Amino acid sequence: MFELLKTDGGARLGIYVTAHGTVQTPVFMNVGTQAAIKGALSADDLQQIGCQVELSNTYHLHVRPGEGIIKDLGGLHRFMQWEGPILTDSGGFQVFSLAKLRRIQEEGVHFNAHTDGHKIFMGPEESMKIQWSLGSDVAMAFDECIENPSPREYVKRSCERTVRWLRRCDEALEELKKREDTVNPGQVLWGINQGGTYHDLRVEHMKQIAELDLPGYAIGGLAVGETAREMYDVIEAVEPHMPRMKPRYLMGVGTPSNIIEAVARGVDFFDCVMPARNARHGHLFTSQGVININNAKYQTDSAPIDPQCGCPVCSKYSRAYIRHLLRAGEMLGMRFAVMHNLYFYNKLMSDIRTAIESDTFTQFRAENSEKLGKRI
Repeated sequence: MFELLKTDGGARLGIYVTAHGTVQTPVFMNVGTQAAIKGALSADDLQQIGCQVELSNTYHLHVRPGEGIIKDLGGLHRFMQWEGPILTDSGGFQVFSLAKLRRIQEEGVHFNAHTDGHKIFMGPEESMKIQWSLGSDVAMAFDECIENPSPREYVKRSCERTVRWLRRCDEALEELKKREDTVNPGQVLWGINQGGTYHDLRVEHMKQIAELDLPGYAIGGLAVGETAREMYDVIEAVEPHMPRMKPRYLMGVGTPSNIIEAVARGVDFFDCVMPARNARHGHLFTSQGVININNAKYQTDSAPIDPQCGCPVCSKYSRAYIRHLLRAGEMLGMRFAVMHNLYFYNKLMSDIRTAIESDTFTQFRAENSEKLGKRI
C-alpha cells in the first residue's frame, strides 16, 4: 500500500494507495473537521487548489450530524462530495482538549459534549464504529492525548493503556469490516505513538505498536506546547524505530518550517488547522514569509497576495481588495484568504516532492525553512 520511491538524506518520496486514490508523499492533509473546510471551501475547491487528502474528525461528526446519518447517506465521501482519500482522526484529541470533565478508565472515557453537555462514552470500539460508519480510507486509533509536560509515571501508564486500546481498535475494525453494510471495505487502521517528551518511553511505545504491523503509524501528542526543538528531538528519537516501508504521519503539525524540518527527519503525512485558521484572521503565507493583510500599508496595494503564487485568488485579486473584504466582515474575504493559504501549503508539498526527486532537498531546506516563517 506504501511504496518508498526515493530518499534524499532523511527526506522520503513515496506513494500511498487507498481505496479512493493514490497519494503522493510527503503530503499535507487539508482539515475539514466537520466535513467542511472552515472558510467556505467546497470539495470542488479542494480539488482546484491541489488537495490530495481531506481530514475529518470522528468526535465532531459524532456530535453532529451523527455518524448514522452520514452512513445512511452513503458515507463521508458521498456526504461531502469528495472523491479523494479521507483520513478521520479518532476523536481522542478532542475528548481531552474540549471536555472540561472527563473520567478515564480502561474501557474508555466518559465525558460531556462541548456543545450541550450531554454525556458521551468513547472507547476504542466506539471510535472504530463511528469511523467505520463514516467510511474513511484511514481510521486513526483511539488514544489518550496527554499534556506536555506530564509526570513520567503517568505517561508510562498512559502509553501502556494506549497499546491495549490499539489492539482493541484493530480487532474491532476488522470485525466491523466483515459486515455486509460496510461503507468502505478498503478502510485501514493507523496506530499512534505517544510518550510525551520522554524519548525512552516514545521508543518503547513505538516498538510495541510496530509489532501489530499496521498499514501506517503516526506520532501524536506533539505541537501542544513543547518547543520546536523538543518536537524535532522526539521525531529523531522515534523515527529509527518506525517501520521504513510504512507511511509516517506527524499529527497536528504545523508551520511551513515545521513541515520542512519534519520531512528532513523522515515524515510523510501532515495536517494542521493553522493555515485555514490564520487565514481567517488575515495572516497569509507567501514565498517571502508571512504577511498580515489587515495592516494599513495594504489598503491601496494593487499587487496579489504573493506575486509568485498561482492560486485562483492571486491570479485575479489584489491585496487591497482582500483586505477590504476582511475588514468589512465579508465572508468572501475569509474564503479567498483560506483558499490562498491552503493552495500555498499544497504547493509547498509539491515543491518538496520535486526537490527530493531531483536530489536538491538539502538546498530547498536551506533556502526556505527559515524564510517561510519570517513575518513581513
